[in-house]
Amino acid sequence: MNALAQVPADFLHALGTLRKAQCRSELRLAEIPAPSRLAPYAVALGAEVFSRSTRPVRTPVHGPAAMAFTHENPSGPASTADDNDDELATGRFILLHDPDGSAVWDGEFRIVTYIRAQLDAEMGNDAMLGSVAWTWLVDALESQSAQYRAAGGTATRILSESFGTLAERPETIDIELRASWTPASSDAQAHLEAWCDMVCTFAGLPPLPPGVTPLPRRRLT
Repeated sequence: MNALAQVPADFLHALGTLRKAQCRSELRLAEIPAPSRLAPYAVALGAEVFSRSTRPVRTPVHGPAAMAFTHENPSGPASTADDNDDELATGRFILLHDPDGSAVWDGEFRIVTYIRAQLDAEMGNDAMLGSVAWTWLVDALESQSAQYRAAGGTATRILSESFGTLAERPETIDIELRASWTPASSDAQAHLEAWCDMVCTFAGLPPLPPGVTPLPRRRLT
């Protein structure tokens, strides 16, 4: 039997909506292996924002959903980041599906996300940083009219100090946001677009109108 025929129609529909997502050109989006223990069906995307990035990246989907995406990139992975690019933010977007539903999710779908970015010292030491990061998530979902429920998450600040032969390295402060929510339907396009906008926000990129390309910038240190 065709492997694609065994994939639930709702999950195939969700994959189709993800393909329609329009993300900013600074963000490089690529398919990564999805976790196998969280749900019967899953698809995962990794994102990176580089200061000089202008090319989206997509690699083949892993698992039973691969056949649904094959025509999107038949030649394989696109080029990777240039060595001179500065990574401003990175993240993961995972769409889970359980046809039997989940009481914990309050639905048959669940979106699980992770974003990490390095901040300047002034912002990194702000006591309100965690709530600000959560506000970025809520605002991004609302701005894309992505309907959801049962949202939850944690924001973590990470201080890195160097010693010994590395003592000259400056201190860095990273922010990590781990969050999940249940989309109101199998249409995940707006959710992925909202998440991509949020990754760019974490990277410090200002909102831009369509068709406008930002000037290159350095990572904040």
